Amino acid sequence: MLNRKAILGAACLVPLMTLGACVTSTGPVEVTRFHAEDKVALLGRGSIAVEAAPGMEADSLELGTYRAAVGRELARLGYNEVPAGEGSQVAEVRIRRAIMSPVREGGPVSVGVGGSTGSYGSGVGVGVGIDLSGRPKDEVMTELAVVIRQRLTGEPLWEGRAQFAVKAGAPLAETQLAAAHLAEALFVDFPGESGETIEVKQ
Repeated sequence: MLNRKAILGAACLVPLMTLGACVTSTGPVEVTRFHAEDKVALLGRGSIAVEAAPGMEADSLELGTYRAAVGRELARLGYNEVPAGEGSQVAEVRIRRAIMSPVREGGPVSVGVGGSTGSYGSGVGVGVGIDLSGRPKDEVMTELAVVIRQRLTGEPLWEGRAQFAVKAGAPLAETQLAAAHLAEALFVDFPGESGETIEVKQ
């Protein structure tokens, strides 16, 4: 189910840094795609290789999991996936992860003073409340970005990114599950409306 939503601000995503001011709660996958209308006919057909984007470690096991997930989605769309270095088109895959540290509103200790009446007469009661719930859990934000290019010219035909945040330690924070989750959302209604951001609830 899709819930279309206009984005009013930039996403806060800084790889491998602890963020305090910008915290995104767990929710649907946020997806944005771009393409030129005159290139749409070239998409979803022919041979394509799924490769690491420039600057990414091609032999990374984590990236390999995302490449496999993207390849499955491209095959579902009608592409014929071929080995790296081959094919008329190439899908460049990039991933980024960030640790989001929630900031608690107010102090952890509250003190209240008020009047009270007991069996020993009137008096003043002082109550001290201590928040024992602990520090909120960090969140892991993951972004999957893919650019589809013409192999010979390097011309971009389509690009998109999908991101979501989950509590640290949650199953979807694991690479295997997150890769499939993000890749599926990224290619929903491919190629999508250019420049529009949607929320994909799975």
